[in-house]
Amino acid sequence: MTSKIKPSKGAPYARIMGVGGYRPTRVVPNEEILKHIDSSDEWIRSRSGIATRHWAGPDETVATMAVEASGKAIADAGIAPEQIGAVVVSTVSHFKQTPAIATEIGHLVGAGKPAAFDISAGCAGFGYGLTLAKGMVVEGSAEYVLVIGVERLSDLTDLEDRATAFLFGDGAGAVIVGPAKEPAIGPTVWGSEGDKSETIKQTLSWDVYRTTSTPGGDGPEERPAPEAIRYPAITQEGQAVFRWAVFEMAKVAQQALDEAGVSPDDLDVFIPHQANMRIIDSMVKTLKLPESVTVARDVETTGNTSAASIPLAMERLLATGQAKSGDTALVIGFGAGLVYAATVVTLP
Repeated sequence: MTSKIKPSKGAPYARIMGVGGYRPTRVVPNEEILKHIDSSDEWIRSRSGIATRHWAGPDETVATMAVEASGKAIADAGIAPEQIGAVVVSTVSHFKQTPAIATEIGHLVGAGKPAAFDISAGCAGFGYGLTLAKGMVVEGSAEYVLVIGVERLSDLTDLEDRATAFLFGDGAGAVIVGPAKEPAIGPTVWGSEGDKSETIKQTLSWDVYRTTSTPGGDGPEERPAPEAIRYPAITQEGQAVFRWAVFEMAKVAQQALDEAGVSPDDLDVFIPHQANMRIIDSMVKTLKLPESVTVARDVETTGNTSAASIPLAMERLLATGQAKSGDTALVIGFGAGLVYAATVVTLP
């Protein structure tokens, strides 16, 4: 039987056309974190490589930070906002279940009536969004796609948790994905290991704030008063995460290189998720990357910004001249789920 559906007419390939970032004004040094935990600047630096991080103020919301980063990405790509056909936002710190924050962001950047949705893939979220955007451009459902990673992880930080209080930062990174005449975003190697879902997690469900049962239930339930509940925060099993990232994610990164037909010697730039400097350095060693490869180490001054970390690091490398347009870069994100996504891209 012959299909009556016409084939899609998209671009032959897709590429990242522009990138933008936003870091909140407030810079928080380790000394400020040490007011809440029994530790030292030396210990924090030796364990994570983090010296400072940015925390958002009251006016720096998930939406406003995303809009700032998006405006820069749109300008860098050289397109008009109304040309954007889809907006994909990766975040775990937009606390409204609905509507998706992507719809508001699309409106605020002047995108008209784009397809717009949020995804929740933790620190791998940017890679997931990039993959979806590539598919839309090649399939033909959108000519230009705005992909955003944005987080206010300070809202989910337990300042009394010695293992995580110093890790997280806030910020937004965005890219425009559009048509290309040659391959510029390689095959994505992505997946999840749900048996490790408790390794990185939110301590409490928002459901603990309910004081009555849901509609259709058996009546009021005995629940603690909201003021007696500690605010939900992100926690992790540090050693387990470190071992998984260093050994398993290096394999995923190598697989992404293989799928793209790129060797370590072909690389110009390595942009891993900015989780921890020790993880980054260990992955570089395991992958046997040449010294000529520029490695993103934005975590030192930005902290772990989850889905925002890769585009933020990419933007800084390009802005400071450590990387240039046309460079070949390996990018990999990994985090809560546990989930991961890696690919090779040409920098805008």
